[in-house]
Amino acid sequence: MIIELERKRRSIRRYKDKQIETEELNSLVEAALLSPTSRAHYPWEFVVVDDKSLIKKLAVAKPAGAAFLAGAPLAIVVCADVEKSDVWIEDAAIASTMLLLEAESLELGACWIQIRNRPHDDEISAEDYIRGMLGLPDKIAVLSIIAIGYPDENKPARSKDELLYDRVHKNSYGTPLD
Repeated sequence: MIIELERKRRSIRRYKDKQIETEELNSLVEAALLSPTSRAHYPWEFVVVDDKSLIKKLAVAKPAGAAFLAGAPLAIVVCADVEKSDVWIEDAAIASTMLLLEAESLELGACWIQIRNRPHDDEISAEDYIRGMLGLPDKIAVLSIIAIGYPDENKPARSKDELLYDRVHKNSYGTPLD
């Protein structure tokens, strides 16, 4: 069941030095392409990166929160054509989540790296840095990078006791679900 995947899924930032198998990569791509979009506009686009030197360049796309990508055997850059949909951010976020869940189902480790609205340095954005590196046209925006690999760390599944049930309201704000 999907709830089991959701409980087990954790942000994994350490990976074994092992390439992702072709069958697993194909499954990840299929999951991304199956992700729903508003009004079936399909604005998302994906750049699959398995070239180690490119991954290392992606790992410095922003000053913090991406360095661990250098140790991943696979990065999927989640982008979208901003001219196709006014809700491209939501559609690309759903696709990013689908990739995270598919990685978990394959017993791979994965972690979302936020790119949109993040700086590369004082002069350019992380998105423009990646756009230049990957040759993306101006109409293609970068939302995230999903780092994927065979996990080299073990994090426990989340328990129900950890969940923030106080953030769930019934019929009106402030009324507990219970």
